[in-house]
Amino acid sequence: MVLPGGLLTRKEEPVPLKSIGVTLSIREFVAGVSATLNYENEEDVPLETFFVFPMDDDSAVYSFEAMVDGKKIKAELQEKRKAHSIYESAISNRRQAFLLEEDKYSRDVFCCNVGNLNPGSKVALTLKSVQELPLEADGALRYVLPAVLNPRYRGSGSFEDSCLDMKPPIVPLEDLPYTFSMLATISSQHGIERIQSNCPFSPTEYLGEDKTSAQVSLADGHKFDRDVELLIYYSEVHTPTVAVEMGQPKDNPVDGFMKDPSAMVCFYPNIPEAQSPVICGEFVFLMDRSGSMQCPISKQDKSQLRIEAAKETLLLLLKSLPIGCYFNVYGFGSSYEAFFPNSVQYTQQTMEEALRRVKLMQADLGGTEILTPLQIIYREPSIAGHPLQLFVFTDGEVTDTFNIINEVKRNRLRHRCFSFGIGEGASTSLIKGIARVAGGTSEFITGKDRMQSKALRALKRALQPAVEDISVSWDLPRGLSAKMLSPEQTVLYKGQRLIVYALLSGTMPPAEATGEVNLKYTLQGKSLENRVTFSLQPKPDDNFTIHRLAAKSFLRAKDMGFRDTPAKDKKDVLKISIDCGVISSQTAFIAVNKNVNKPVQGPLTCRHVPRPILLGAASMMPQYHGCALPNAKSSYFFPASQPTRTSRYVGVPDQQDGCKPCKPMVSKDLCALVFGDNHLVQLISLQNADGSWYLDENLAGILGKSLEDLLAAVPVKDANSSSWATVLAVVWLHSNAKQMKGEWELLEKKARTWIHIHAASIMQELVKAAIVFTKSSVDPSIFAL
Repeated sequence: MVLPGGLLTRKEEPVPLKSIGVTLSIREFVAGVSATLNYENEEDVPLETFFVFPMDDDSAVYSFEAMVDGKKIKAELQEKRKAHSIYESAISNRRQAFLLEEDKYSRDVFCCNVGNLNPGSKVALTLKSVQELPLEADGALRYVLPAVLNPRYRGSGSFEDSCLDMKPPIVPLEDLPYTFSMLATISSQHGIERIQSNCPFSPTEYLGEDKTSAQVSLADGHKFDRDVELLIYYSEVHTPTVAVEMGQPKDNPVDGFMKDPSAMVCFYPNIPEAQSPVICGEFVFLMDRSGSMQCPISKQDKSQLRIEAAKETLLLLLKSLPIGCYFNVYGFGSSYEAFFPNSVQYTQQTMEEALRRVKLMQADLGGTEILTPLQIIYREPSIAGHPLQLFVFTDGEVTDTFNIINEVKRNRLRHRCFSFGIGEGASTSLIKGIARVAGGTSEFITGKDRMQSKALRALKRALQPAVEDISVSWDLPRGLSAKMLSPEQTVLYKGQRLIVYALLSGTMPPAEATGEVNLKYTLQGKSLENRVTFSLQPKPDDNFTIHRLAAKSFLRAKDMGFRDTPAKDKKDVLKISIDCGVISSQTAFIAVNKNVNKPVQGPLTCRHVPRPILLGAASMMPQYHGCALPNAKSSYFFPASQPTRTSRYVGVPDQQDGCKPCKPMVSKDLCALVFGDNHLVQLISLQNADGSWYLDENLAGILGKSLEDLLAAVPVKDANSSSWATVLAVVWLHSNAKQMKGEWELLEKKARTWIHIHAASIMQELVKAAIVFTKSSVDPSIFAL
């Protein structure tokens, strides 16, 4: 079934939640968030309300307080069972109580309970959090305030006491009874170039002439139909930094986490471009084909359907793989399907078979049962010399994310996992979690984002030679030492930022003293390092931002859910969580109003705060709600004469006799049927596995020429027809799709490599003739390797 369910709210029942206000403060690459939930009981009876809402997986929630009748009640962070016991006791004794907890099965879902809200009473609940902001490929910092909590598919297994078991009313967007506002202040010593958003915002207001501080606010009327995203561009390129924050020696026990100063180190490793990219590997693509993949990626006009974007993405990935590697494609829903019984060698024959299957793909496999196909993939024996690279594409609408993350973690030593969250409301806990534990990267595709470009960027990273022997060392004055809190780093990628945290214990030196931290690693046998010198004078911060981010870094690595965290880690998780006041799966915030002597009068009535239902989610729900789904089963699609892992390369002939047209491998009508009028996708679909193109009517049609014209324009007598066709295709890509280079640069490099191998002696003549023939202005130097 799909969780949560529920009927449309009855209009005669007032909703106690009236508004949500968010204050956002971004300094450099750290965001501080204060969210206030304003409640009012307009009924004649006391209420108990429940509000289930999404949070970003990286958020460190460290404060929860209530303002009741002008008096502030600060919640305490307690062990979860104890917090629940205090809450239930207070409610049964007719005391006002407030509870905030993280879901037991997913780090990105929270529940806020308000118990015994008196008639006519108003309460403002404020929760505070901090988080690191991820770095985008174009240098932007990305902040996302999750506003969409989609129904999540529940597979087999027990899910006792999940927040998602609650049945909040579901209302259309236009009937949502509470409002939402957000004010954001951004500051950077480097200056702010611009701020962009996927939602209507006020014009950027700079708070000084130097443009180091700015404010923006969300326009009125936001209806929770999309997550709120900000992209922040600073004026200078990001540089390595170290920040040292003062501890709390007086207010904490001797061995407390908050006692010592903490350090946050941010590296931007300058990893050189590899001279020889990886040509081996086993590439497995696991694609969500549940019913919700039939929805558009976003609510914006002309947004591509998720399943159609997935098909185009698989086409680009399959065309970009290196000859000689191994691959397979799995689709999953409540059942799963594999293109081949096991991974096969990448050849012309296997690529064509896979593409035939891609073109037939539909979002027709039911719910989102991802665990079973993951287990099947991991059971397959490893292929010697071809390390596994797993690419997972899903809209992330699953309930038990920790179980899936643990499965990936158990197999982390044999593979890397690259994950992609598709559409609004994808689980940040799932998408970030599986990539984090298996040394990959995660991406989210929302709004105008293209799945294609983000997937190809990940493939490019997967094809980089591995960065090895990664270590972080500290050079500190005598009497001072650094204890690393971040998990050991095992993977680095070109263009990636690395953040590490440490506690500094011992005697702090004089104010002018400095320390040094050194990142070392090896790439293709060459030792490289990045050094940063920093001041050892700690700075005070009332919010203890660095300590709490450090605690979150520790908890992310150790906390695997209320049920699945190993016993040896559970004690550490509980201690760090309570010491730092950062919520975890093992803890919850609890507050009891002790200012009111008189017990709450009257029978307690339950009210769930309604959530909006998006168009796509609404259309998917009837398929699953209230019906049992079959257990996962498998089916394979493969021809009888399919090559296996041990089969040799079966390719196209290297040369042909003279420049003759080739028989089309894919009909022009089929190209148009599957890929519409997208000439770029049509052109890519015609490329061979080795990087070449055939000279045929399909290629001529995309170039806007007749096949006879192409044959007549060949500049070299008896030239190989594929050489001429491939040069023409590369020129077309640079002339007509330059703005989408990130999506085709890998397959274009395969084409250039093929040209250098098969037509090096006549390449200059072919290139010059192709530029003239297509009336292009591209630089011939693009054909250099």
